[in-house]
Formats: sequence, C-alpha cells, structure tokens
Amino acid sequence: MFDDLLRENKRYVSGFALKGIPARAAKEFGLVTCMDSRIEPLAMLGLVPGDSKILRNAGGRVTSDVLRSLILATTFLGVRRIAVMHHTDCALADRSDDQIRSGFPADQVDRSRSWEFLAMPDPDRSLREDVDAVRSCDLLPRDVGVEGWRYRVESGEIVRVIAS
Repeated sequence: MFDDLLRENKRYVSGFALKGIPARAAKEFGLVTCMDSRIEPLAMLGLVPGDSKILRNAGGRVTSDVLRSLILATTFLGVRRIAVMHHTDCALADRSDDQIRSGFPADQVDRSRSWEFLAMPDPDRSLREDVDAVRSCDLLPRDVGVEGWRYRVESGEIVRVIAS
C-alpha cells in the first residue's frame, strides 16, 4: 500500500541535498495554511527549504496545536513574521460543522458530534478570528508581525486581507 512512496524516497535519498540546512527559518517566516493540495507554499512565495516554517491543517485554522507550534517557532526557530492564509474554493468554506457532518456515512454522524471541524460559514470572519487568535496569544512575542491572506486557487494570487 505504501511501497511506491518508500521507493520514491530511495530516489530522494540518492540525491539528498538538504543536509546542513539550519533548523532556524532563514526568512524568519511562518505560514499557517490549508492542507489543500492546490497550495504549494514554497513555490508561490519564492521560498526554498530552510526559509520558513509551514503549518498545515484542514482549512488553515488556528488551533491550540497551531499556536503551540508558533510559540516554539518564534522562541527557538527564528520566526518573526506569521501569515495565516485561507483560500478560495475551500471545502470548509460557506458551510457549518453540521453541513460537513451531513457528508459523513450515516453511522459516523452521531459519533462525530463531539468533534469540531472548524467549518467557515463566513470565510472573512474565520480569517479575522484566526489572525486575532495568533495576535492575542500571550506566549508569542509582541513584535512578531501577523497578517491574514487569501490565496486564490483560480489564479495563484495571494491577497493581503489583514495587514500587520
């Protein structure tokens, strides 16, 4: 089931070129974004491995685990700029958690009620809430810049929605 991926890793290892890259983010940049496969953070921002810390989850939402990672990235890994980037045509946008659950197999709907899927019935509000969550985290340094962006999957353009 996974053999194809591990075979590809053997090819990767034979040309491995990232040895010696420092753990610190060379561009002092951290990005919180969605796991959507149409998003290629390094390519779309002109970055290379070692430049940034990329945190991805469904919807690019700021959760307690994202905040934990950002606290560590700013404390130990040199991050001084953070962007929260949502995107157009997101599977979590313009829906509620109940609407998300309605797509589950019938036997999972009730079991899923204890889960928050962080759907975004109002994508602009969700982006604002996520940026506010980062800005208000008392364990993040006050001088860290935080912005809110929206990636347009239709064109590749990133739009600054909330400036630092």
